[in-house]
Amino acid sequence: MATTNKAKTAKTEKRDVGVQTLLLKIVKGKDLLKRPKDATLFSQGEKADAIYFVQTGKVQLTVVSPQAKKAALATMGPHEFFGEECLVENALRTSTAATLEPTAVFRIEKTAMLHAIHLQPAFAENFVAALLARNVNMEEDLCDQLFNHTELRLACMLLKMSREGRNVRQQDVEVPSVTHKKLAKIIGTTPSKIVFFMHKFRKQGLIDYKGDGDVKVMPELLTDMILRA
Repeated sequence: MATTNKAKTAKTEKRDVGVQTLLLKIVKGKDLLKRPKDATLFSQGEKADAIYFVQTGKVQLTVVSPQAKKAALATMGPHEFFGEECLVENALRTSTAATLEPTAVFRIEKTAMLHAIHLQPAFAENFVAALLARNVNMEEDLCDQLFNHTELRLACMLLKMSREGRNVRQQDVEVPSVTHKKLAKIIGTTPSKIVFFMHKFRKQGLIDYKGDGDVKVMPELLTDMILRA
């Protein structure tokens, strides 16, 4: 396991170095934007003319259906690209990007990004592979939001959060700083519904918490609940 983690870390560091090298090669058509929390970087339906790279902070991508239903697609963090639809000719934004906290992003014009990718074929290959993998995850998450009810989505999200960077065989896992508002944004529902289901999960012994804040998750019990749903 340790060897696997080291290899994964080395691969990530190599990718990040490649990204930084790519950004350094872009002299024209690149701007560093610093935005406060809840700032909109672009909106669904707008012309896509630039790709973005998160330096610090977090950005959430959301989509609104013709029936005005909103769904969260993904949350992008440091060293991640988003807005890649601009690389397609005459493309429009397929989602809205807004900051979840004070954030710094590089805005890279389409022509500048395409030119930089052309200069680094090796990076281009990794870049495309990473985008494809992320799009698959986004499609799976969107399907969950469309076809799974709120209670099941919340259970899946708590289980996913409990496993990030931890040993999945732990009997119980502490997930820090989980607020009702944060979970509501991720899942695409209201804080009141989150409160209702969190209380229900606590009564069932699936989690332990005292309101907004740290949550102790029982992964095995939560997994059984999801499988039975």
